[in-house]
Amino acid sequence: MFRESLSIAFSALVANKLRSILTMLGIIIGVAAVIAMISIGMGVRDKVQNSIAGLGSNLIMVTPGAASSGGARQAAGSNTKLTNKDAQAIAREVAGVSQVAPSVSRQFQIVHGNQNWMTSVQGTTPEYLEVRNQNLQSGANITNQDVETRNRVAIIGSTVAENLFGEISPIGQTIRINNAPFRVVGVLESKGQSAGGSDQDDIVIVPLTTAQERLIMGISHIQMISVQAASAEVIDQVQNDITTLLRARHRLAANDDNDFTVRNLVSVMNTAAEATGTITLLLGNIAGISLLVGGIGIMNIMLVSVTERTREIGIRKALGAKYHNILMQFLIEAVVIGVAGGLIGIALGVGASYAISAVAGWNTVISWLAIVAAFAFSVFIGLFFGIYPARKAALLDPIEALRYE
Repeated sequence: MFRESLSIAFSALVANKLRSILTMLGIIIGVAAVIAMISIGMGVRDKVQNSIAGLGSNLIMVTPGAASSGGARQAAGSNTKLTNKDAQAIAREVAGVSQVAPSVSRQFQIVHGNQNWMTSVQGTTPEYLEVRNQNLQSGANITNQDVETRNRVAIIGSTVAENLFGEISPIGQTIRINNAPFRVVGVLESKGQSAGGSDQDDIVIVPLTTAQERLIMGISHIQMISVQAASAEVIDQVQNDITTLLRARHRLAANDDNDFTVRNLVSVMNTAAEATGTITLLLGNIAGISLLVGGIGIMNIMLVSVTERTREIGIRKALGAKYHNILMQFLIEAVVIGVAGGLIGIALGVGASYAISAVAGWNTVISWLAIVAAFAFSVFIGLFFGIYPARKAALLDPIEALRYE
């Protein structure tokens, strides 16, 4: 009987091709939308996480100034509280620290020949590249001797290299930063855009002391200390130890607020993952509404089918068909619509995800869990919304059904 019911279901769908396609359209669009929306949401999540991870593994950032509280502004002069000696103390006294890189930065116009480019100049130490997951494409890193002697040497990002030098190798060339000559000793590998859309390759790196004393007019403070913890397991402890050390070095009383801020990228990444996960769930739920609409369409068309085939049902009952035979026949028809619509929707959703990635340049991630869940839901929708019409058909009085015109 199951095979016969399945054959009758397919025959009924084929006999009304346009109606069947229109009925499945809600399921097709719903499944495709769920898969496409979740793939976009997961793509955004992966891009944000990769971008944050690209800033540095197990990274802790120490910046001057207390975090704002209740809209209160930072105290005057609080942005000058961190010094290179603080960075050296962290490297020397805090257990679990792998590398420490103090830095200052400012926008400068970079000139080479008749080409010029406005970019961020980062004054730092040789550890910066390792702490911030930066690799050299060519040339060499700055050295501790460059920092000690305030050498005018520079490492440039690929965006700066392309705009100033084009196809020419920048290594050994001279650029002018704030009218001071600097020799290019290295070019960084491209890292692309960050999650915020900024160009991570638009940067120039020079020795910390050179930036402090020759570019930014004799400052002694630093604007950030980038700390790399030895592992993710000790990052919270390292963050607490840094806070304790800096409070002691800055002679802060127990009731005084910190005049610095310590953040770690693990917490930032977790917050970003939570936010993008919520967005993905919201997109999936919005797309899932169309599946419910498709289910209502299935119920509607099955009720029409029951009405059209009332005499057929009466004849089948008169010939001995039981309640469960009629119920099974119409349930199978509803499930077939759900299965067919789900399969077509999967193909359309996966294709749409690849098309969005290729045309719009968005990062998309196909989730097999989303595909299975969307397909299972489409089958459930077909079954759920087919129960009432199937039960109505199975409960028809055969005598009244045979009289139906």
